[in-house]
This record gives sequence, structure tokens and C-alpha cells, in this order.
Amino acid sequence: MNRHPPRGRQFRRSLPVLAALWLFAFPGTSPAAIGRFEQAADVGRGARPGRAEFDAAREAYRVTGGGANIWGREDAFHFLWREVAGDFVFQGDITWEGPGREPHRKACFMARAGLGADAPYVDVAVHGDGLIELQFRRATGGQTTGVRTPIRAPATVKLERDGDVFTASVAKAGGAFQPIGAIAVALGEPVQAGLAVSAHHADNLETAEFSRVVLRERRARPGEKRERETSLETVEVANGERLVIYRERSSFEAPNWSPDGRTLYVNRGGGIYTIPATGGTLTRLDTGAVDKCNNDHGLSFDGRWLAISAAVGKEGSKIFVLPATGGEPRLVTPLGPSYWHGWSPDGKTLVYCARREGNFDIYAIPAGGGAERRLTTAEGLDDGCEYSPDGSKIYFNSERTGVMQIWRMNPDGSQQEPVTTDPEFGDWFPHPSPDGRWLVFLSYERSVKGHPANQNVVLRLMPLAGGRPRVITTLFGGQGTINVPSWSPDSRRVAFVSYRHVLP
Repeated sequence: MNRHPPRGRQFRRSLPVLAALWLFAFPGTSPAAIGRFEQAADVGRGARPGRAEFDAAREAYRVTGGGANIWGREDAFHFLWREVAGDFVFQGDITWEGPGREPHRKACFMARAGLGADAPYVDVAVHGDGLIELQFRRATGGQTTGVRTPIRAPATVKLERDGDVFTASVAKAGGAFQPIGAIAVALGEPVQAGLAVSAHHADNLETAEFSRVVLRERRARPGEKRERETSLETVEVANGERLVIYRERSSFEAPNWSPDGRTLYVNRGGGIYTIPATGGTLTRLDTGAVDKCNNDHGLSFDGRWLAISAAVGKEGSKIFVLPATGGEPRLVTPLGPSYWHGWSPDGKTLVYCARREGNFDIYAIPAGGGAERRLTTAEGLDDGCEYSPDGSKIYFNSERTGVMQIWRMNPDGSQQEPVTTDPEFGDWFPHPSPDGRWLVFLSYERSVKGHPANQNVVLRLMPLAGGRPRVITTLFGGQGTINVPSWSPDSRRVAFVSYRHVLP
């Protein structure tokens, strides 16, 4: 994990004797270089011009900005920037000068596609009241969206660009960086990368100091290709705080959390691997002769058994059961393709998605083997089936209405009814919490077909009894992120994987 040195001293108003150390920019706009940046300018409509200064002795930037906000469909702020092409890491500390008049004045590390007030952008913003969030506008004149973290300033913030994917992270003094969120935004080349301050009121001016600023660029060399970087993370559903458990430059997927809370299971390269829930290294689990496992696997409610799905010959994926500690798997479904998704609470039944006669539907089968029962018959894909912890319902995702949505039914397949109806999203892989209170699921933008990887997605949460879903985190992921049950046993956190495509 990346660590950083202790925070530097906080900003203090410069004494007159030190005034000569500051290099001033003329109010409003400046063509002269200021520290490592090229220009400073007011963006958008503001009643009072801003300015930017550089303390060469302390290598700190003091930016004063007016403007109504960095939000909505257009922005108003002061911007100290330079043109940057390719990937970059942009980080530092932000400290406000004085108590300020507006709790939501904003100081940001920003990447922007032009100086128009309504230009697309991505930033990590520190508010006057200590709130920290990832902000982005994906199209000219579009609406700004924010992703907040419960971690408050003072903290070091970081904005990274890998291709079109921007990742915002935050770290308290002496701690590791933890993600706020990630989003793919096509800003083009080059971008204006810099320091932005908005007063959150058109008639005000607010000042922030940016210290320990790093803007490190990285361009692809001839012949270099991006590699997938996968992060195993957990998120606290109450507040959205994310924690990276493990990260490597390879592809692994679909975490399961053991009922005792100690272990996470993932699939990688056809094998099943375990890792301590507190972090460590991946250890391959013995799955005997079955070595083509996919991302549909999971533990029984009592933690004794592991169901896996694996490719077998021309029929495709079939379902096996083995001890959770490893061993020789036992075939459960003789027909394929079959993809496991859920155990009944009593451990006697498996539910799964299977293609039979050209259609994908939900089926149930005794865990010890036997005849399968078809539970859904709708045209199109029914997938992602999972029991509620009391065994009274099976939740699943279905495209029978033309849009992928979450549904539920009785264990015998009766009383099938929709759970989500939001027209903006395609919803996949519902997971009831162990305490029976919540339902978490993966949501794509509605325009996305299927459930591919490498997409802008969100994890959403709603009461199991019904209610309005809310976003708990935003990430770059999709296929493999939460295909299978991944709740912590105390129902406080969900495990998932996210992706980046980074240069070697």
C-alpha cells in the first residue's frame, strides 16, 4: 500500500517580512508560470477576480477564488493549471485560510477538458467543513455528480488518471491511501490539470493553501500495453468508507466472505483462492481435478461447504460441492451450462442459472444431487439467484421487461414480482444481508448490454422490506465485482473487486 510522510505544518498567514517569498499572479488571469503551473485564470462567472501565489521557500501554493460553485451544469472558480497529456498522479494537502463564510467552499485537485464554465472535468474536492468527495461532469453542459467519503479533512488527497479512468483516494496522516471512487470520463488530450478554489458564493473570496503538491506524468512508451490491476476491497454500507484488502496486476473476481468473518474467497485463473479478511496474500485452495473454475462460487450458511462452477468439456460450466477447507469436488449438476448462485439456509438446496433449450432460467437442485426443478420460465435471461437468510424468498435479476431489474419469488417459483424499477439503471446480482435487513446489488447504466467488465458501475443498497435504493459507492468494474454473496457476517460491510488498466 502507498504510504506518505506525516503532514506538513498547516498554512499560516504570511508575515510582512516573508511577503517577498510569494510570487504573485495578477488578479483574474496570468500568462506567467507560477511554480510548476503555467497559467492562472478565473473560470465561469464571478463578481470578484481570484489570484494565485507560490511560496518558493515552502513550495506551497496559495489560491484565492470567488465564484458560486463547482457543481451543477456550470462552474465558477479560480484555476491555477498546466496542460498534461497521458496518465498522471496528482496529490497533496489542502488547508483553508480562516473560518470562511461558506461551509461548502471548495478547494480541488482538478483535471478539466478546457476552461469553459460547463466543460467536462474530474476533481477531488475538500470542502470548507472538511467534507471530501470525488466530483465529475462527463459531458459539456452535463450535470455534476459527487461521490463522498466519510473520511474528513485534514487529509492528503490524490487524483490518478489511467487512460480515461480517474481514481480519487484519501489518506489520513501516516496512513495508507483508501479509494473514494473511480469513474471513466473521456476528457481527451491534453487536459488542464491544476488547483481550483471556489468561494461557493459569487460575492465572496476564499483562500486555500495547497502543500506537498505532486503532479507526476506518465506516457506510454512504444509497444507498451496496459495491464489490468484488480483491487479486493470492502465498503461499509452505512457510510461508504472503502478499504483495500489486496491489490495485484492480474485478474481475480467475485469475493465470498466466510461466515466466521476471517476469510475471503476469490477465483483467479481457473482456481479458487483464499486470503485473510484483514489482508495478506492469495493462497490456492485444493479443488482436486477441477481446475477451470469461474466466478460463480460460494459458501454454505454454516461455512462447511463450498459450491463452485467450472467448465467441463463441451457442455460448459457445471456445479460441484467440496469442503470449504478444500478437497475433491463432487459433481451436483450433470447438465450444463449451470452457474451456481445460492445455498438454501438449511444447506439442502442449491439455486443456479442454467441454459436449457436455448433459454437461461433459475433452477433448484438438492445439494446432494438429484433432479433439477425449473423455477422461472420468462423469455430472456434470469440470473443471480439467492435465498433470503430466512429462506422465505429467492432474489434474482431478470430482463423480462426489457431492462435488467431485481425480482423475487417464493422458493417454489410462485409469486414472482419486481423489486427495482428505476429506469436509469440495469440491476444485477442481488445479495440479501445476513441479518435480513438489506439488499445490495450492482447497477450499470441502462445503455450497457449484459454485464461486462470495465464499466462505470455503482453498488446500491435498499431495505429488504422495500424502499428507495441509494448508492453506497461508485467504481470501475462490472463482471466479477459482486457476482456472488459477499456480505460480512455482521452485515456491516460488502466485499467486491474493482479494476484499473495501468501502464507497466
